[in-house]
Amino acid sequence: MTVTAERVAIVTHLPAWVPDAARNYLAHTETGLSIRALARASDCHASTILRQVRRFENRRDDPLVDDALRRLAGHMPARSPASDGETAFMNVELRNDPNPQPDGLTEDHITREANRILRRLCETGAVLAVAREMEMAVVVRDDPIGGTTRTAVTERAVAQAFALRDWICCDDPEARIVRYRITNSGRSAIRQMIEASGFAEQQSPFISSMDDRFFDDIRTAGRVTIAESPLIGLSRRRGKDGQPFLTRDLVTAGERLREDFELANIEANTQLDWAALILAPEETNVHLDGAGQRVLSALHDLGPGLGDVALRCCCYLEGLEAAERKMGWAARSGKIVLRIALQRLKRHYDVQGQYAPKIG
Repeated sequence: MTVTAERVAIVTHLPAWVPDAARNYLAHTETGLSIRALARASDCHASTILRQVRRFENRRDDPLVDDALRRLAGHMPARSPASDGETAFMNVELRNDPNPQPDGLTEDHITREANRILRRLCETGAVLAVAREMEMAVVVRDDPIGGTTRTAVTERAVAQAFALRDWICCDDPEARIVRYRITNSGRSAIRQMIEASGFAEQQSPFISSMDDRFFDDIRTAGRVTIAESPLIGLSRRRGKDGQPFLTRDLVTAGERLREDFELANIEANTQLDWAALILAPEETNVHLDGAGQRVLSALHDLGPGLGDVALRCCCYLEGLEAAERKMGWAARSGKIVLRIALQRLKRHYDVQGQYAPKIG
């Protein structure tokens, strides 16, 4: 067998966000590069590349992973004409195209969506539902009385990126609607993003745009705040009549406000003083469209007091005790005011035709 010492450059057109393991799998299956050649190019042991290739091959049953790999395969160069034996000993260099073909996804966009979606998936009973014929993926969460509530929506391509990074996984890939749960890797990723908020200006435009009070609350409460919002706890409480303190439709209204709030901060890409916008929106110099305008309309309809408690508990995820203390209210009065605010909020969405449908 003839061994060549020629330096062969293989230029990929994969986006920068694609994990190295997925790159190696595609380089092996699409260009014909051998395990040994990829190991030399990646400066690692051949067994590492072999494990990566086998793992992704086993994950092809996952519809998100399979769709993502099929789509990314179109960014790879043509299969190497060299035989397998010759390719195995090539001095291969893998290079990324400095001007990769656009695929609609960037690292910043994935990070922004991860800050929304992964935190939602940390909530008890939450899954990411993906239907094969739909271009959007929906986060739904079981409620205490047996129903489900939609809490967030993202693009299918974003969900594919999450699956490639092993942030989400499914139990039944053959189902018509595949349900994904967050993995340990996903929980670790969202915690790292939240911890990075202390130096967010260098790390993520999305995190730096969020109101400081939001992340102050997350840092203080830690895992509890990541796991669930104040509305979930209140929905589990029951009154003397045995009925939930917060009904499903009130929780859904609060979740709709939170979803729009998170989208609004992404769209604005700057820190917004929502409390000031409630009091005097006409005096601010901020122009809001889409989700931001929906949040402003809802909070302005609630007005001072009701709007403040909805903002703190639904959007900033402040606990009721903290909200009562900061607003100077009597102890244990906050939950009553919050319920009134949610009732008004539901009526607002009903009138505007913006009420979020339940899925399931």
